[in-house]
Amino acid sequence: MEYKVGSLFAGIGGICLGFKNATHADGSYKMVWANEIDEYAVETYKKNFNHPMIDGDIEKILQPEREENEELRSDYYKKREQILQHQIDVLTAGFPCQAFSIAGYRKGFDDERGNLFLSIIDLIQQLGEKHEKPKMLFLENVKNLKSHDKGRTYKVIKEKLEEEGYYVKEAVLNTKEFTRLPQNRERIYIIAFRDSIEATNFTMFENLENFKVERNQVERVEAIDGVLDLHLTKENADKYYYTKKKYPSYFLTEEEYNNIDETERKEHRINIDEEITEEYQFYQVRRGMYVRRNMNGVCPTLTANMGTGGHNVALIKVRDGVRKLTPAETFKLQGFPIGQGYELPKDYKGRPFSDGRLYKQAGNAVSVDMAQLIAEEMLKAVTITKKHFYEDVIVTN
Repeated sequence: MEYKVGSLFAGIGGICLGFKNATHADGSYKMVWANEIDEYAVETYKKNFNHPMIDGDIEKILQPEREENEELRSDYYKKREQILQHQIDVLTAGFPCQAFSIAGYRKGFDDERGNLFLSIIDLIQQLGEKHEKPKMLFLENVKNLKSHDKGRTYKVIKEKLEEEGYYVKEAVLNTKEFTRLPQNRERIYIIAFRDSIEATNFTMFENLENFKVERNQVERVEAIDGVLDLHLTKENADKYYYTKKKYPSYFLTEEEYNNIDETERKEHRINIDEEITEEYQFYQVRRGMYVRRNMNGVCPTLTANMGTGGHNVALIKVRDGVRKLTPAETFKLQGFPIGQGYELPKDYKGRPFSDGRLYKQAGNAVSVDMAQLIAEEMLKAVTITKKHFYEDVIVTN
């Protein structure tokens, strides 16, 4: 059976691609539509998916009367009809996380981005009035959502979903523990079913140990090798390299460090050439104060602001120096098959598509492989339920 999927806050399609790739002997998914407000993410999304992208502010799309401009209001009405014309089986949403993130201000529902969760509820209700509510939900957010405001924020979210008739399960999962992707990325995944038996049959979150991926050192290196573009050199990718000319304070010799007045020099001397020495490892210059190797051997969590510099930049040792990850490499660390069916835009509206935009998109994305793994377990839950139902019908008759 083919289950129809609609995607809110779709970004560049991490969840969508995961669902598209998910397969099971008795079921699969079909993407029907996606929604995203960021025009640059929309451009990347449209380049890689064929189904409709209904772009724009979902709050105004679902409530067009809020828009004062008559022309825009008319456009929002049309977009709402586009969304509501389809009955969907699954609603997915990687709803904005900045309001709950440790890296953000942690304002939760006091931040308008936190209130965007209520758009999910609004859409569920409108779909219920037009057709029926989605059978399943797949929601993703930062792990801090679970503990935010001493758990009260998540309690509200769960209660809202339960009021709509859903049985809710959640778990905080780390990409590096459950997929082949070498990135440390903890996120909360919220899965909900309208059918209590299907919810019961979704047992992944109760049996997480069975899904963990164990890697030895050779397999770890192979996984990293699969995402790094090691053919790049200073000649063809100079802008990604860290050199003394670009970052003089990161290449201080002992003599240079000692010649700095004690009142002005930092507590620790930084010399990237001396401290970043191992290939297939990830490093960071933390707060501009010291170099740190990521001790678990995988890339630290990719963030939306890693393109702006600072301690969020992951650095790697390559044959001809030290460089930061390229946008393509960050996308691959999220599971996007760059050069194998997924492409990055090169320009937009007549201007080059900036690396900063791409870094932001990768940092905001949902790991494709995580979405696929959970989507497949959701398929198993609903197909097992249907199989048992038909078996019971046959026996009864």
